[in-house]
Amino acid sequence: MAKLVKKIKLQVPGGKATPAPPVGTALGPAGINIGEFVTKFNAATADKMGEILPVEISVFDDRSFSFIVKVSPASRLILKYAGVEKGSSKVPAEKAGSITKAQLKEIAEKKMPDLNTTDIEQAQKIIAGTARSMGIDVK
Repeated sequence: MAKLVKKIKLQVPGGKATPAPPVGTALGPAGINIGEFVTKFNAATADKMGEILPVEISVFDDRSFSFIVKVSPASRLILKYAGVEKGSSKVPAEKAGSITKAQLKEIAEKKMPDLNTTDIEQAQKIIAGTARSMGIDVK
């Protein structure tokens, strides 16, 4: 059994990973075959094409690796559902957009595995707080 040497966390577009930075510069010093990672990652995330996905890569002493793909960051999901490119730069004064309670629940259900709660109501409060800090209203 190979021994875990390092854990690397990256945010990579689903299905569009390339050996160029940030992937190559993060994995090169770890001794991982970058082409092999890119091929496996793109195959695993082909259904989530273009979404920014956090990935946690475990590097072992024999230069092998494994990775876990997580759900997109809550802020990215909120922007996608609100239909805006970015949040407000002047949060209390101006709003960037809005999402509905149904969309809020949908985002919370998607993010449940990554949140520190098992209750959907609490998950919705966490996501609503993120939206509020971005200048996105929940209606």
